[in-house]
Amino acid sequence: MQTKPFRIGTRGSPLALAQAHETRSRLMAAHGLAEDMFEIVVLSTKGDRITDRSLALIGGKGLFTEEIEAQLASGELDFAVHSSKDMPTKLPEGLHLSAFLPREDIRDAFIGRTAKRLLDLPQGATVGSASLRRQALIRRLRPDLNVIVFRGQVDTRLGKLAAGEADATLLAYAGLKRLGKTDVPTELLDPVSFPPAPAQGAICIESRIGDDRISGLLCAIDDRTTHAAVACERAFLATLDGSCRTPIAGYASVEGDHIRFRGMILTPDGSQFHEIETSGPVSDAVSLGADAGEAIRAKAGAGFFDSWA
Repeated sequence: MQTKPFRIGTRGSPLALAQAHETRSRLMAAHGLAEDMFEIVVLSTKGDRITDRSLALIGGKGLFTEEIEAQLASGELDFAVHSSKDMPTKLPEGLHLSAFLPREDIRDAFIGRTAKRLLDLPQGATVGSASLRRQALIRRLRPDLNVIVFRGQVDTRLGKLAAGEADATLLAYAGLKRLGKTDVPTELLDPVSFPPAPAQGAICIESRIGDDRISGLLCAIDDRTTHAAVACERAFLATLDGSCRTPIAGYASVEGDHIRFRGMILTPDGSQFHEIETSGPVSDAVSLGADAGEAIRAKAGAGFFDSWA
């Protein structure tokens, strides 16, 4: 019998807290537990503290998880809640992504100040984005645009936009929905022409391998469809050594026992790109994603990846 609260690790942004609260609510409902059986522990990460440079320059995705994972590994936390797309493909020894909540909308949201649609922006307009994938996709569709680094929490970026620091910015629609800001986007981008980041829109829960008590708790809220789709996408990313220094997009959709995956790699300037589409049984989700990564690497050729160095 659990007598003390389960300790849930999270970052302190409004979006991170919304995700932790959703996880807590689902666990309360699944197990009939009271709210005071869960303690949400807010930790500051290096990625949160350094907001004036792109992630590629300061170490990549792990900057949003290091402090949390250290406490998880030591047993100070029982589990942690993250945005799946922020997770490195290689996790610290002894930790794994043990559960995923039902996935939200995968699309990117365009928020325009001087035009409502990306393709309608005036020549030479400025678009702010912290994501190399989004930057490359913007340049692919509109090479005339001026793309600048735009980091910070959702409200920080929206504030910069309102202050005129850019003509437009892009955010994950899933995050805006979780924050109740569905009125903010001026356009939702087509995931075929503007594919999302692998694992975009999915909340994951990280825990210790072999902790059967916590695994049993989390199993009740694990969405198997999301789990399979994200596993496929992360395998694609891992095969290509994906990080915040590489423009990689990809998403998988599950229908019954079948999974379909679409992936894209781009040069940072968006001038070159390669796409791949594949499908197979859900049981092969991980190998499907990994094979797609190998196939697109062979298709692009070694010289293509020089631009990522």
